[in-house]
Amino acid sequence: MKIEKYIRDIQGFPKKEILFKDITPLLNDPIATKNTVSVLVESLKGQKIDKVVGAESRGFFFGILLAQELNAGFVPVRKPKKLPYDTISATYELEYGTDSLEMHTDAIKKGDRVLIHDDVLATGGTAKAVCELVEKLGGVIVQCNFLMELTFLNGREKIKEHPIFAAITY
Repeated sequence: MKIEKYIRDIQGFPKKEILFKDITPLLNDPIATKNTVSVLVESLKGQKIDKVVGAESRGFFFGILLAQELNAGFVPVRKPKKLPYDTISATYELEYGTDSLEMHTDAIKKGDRVLIHDDVLATGGTAKAVCELVEKLGGVIVQCNFLMELTFLNGREKIKEHPIFAAITY
């Protein structure tokens, strides 16, 4: 199955110069979704995973499915002030300014083996911030796992010290 055929290009969203990769057709097809989860899990080659960390918000879709398939806990990473308990935060660079992500302080235990998942690896800022959060809590990053990678944005460089897998590359 070619996952790419379920990704729809939307020109000009959210800004005129952006070509957005829309994953809703993939999510709409249960067989394609199931096959995509299998591809993402296969990349782990039998590794033990204690927690799957999903980045807000599109990382939640497959992150939760991966956690279920791997019999692991799911940890949401969210924008500031969206989580109800004590949090830690990491700041990352945007094209114009900075943003932050937060995770509950009790989400990862020291030594937990962690899979980080997001829908896309673009510039790498979000992924790097999520890696920082996991490492602050003592987690061991087994893999940074993405549905797709936009290779021309070189995001891989920001997280190159960790194993990286992308089901699709553009």
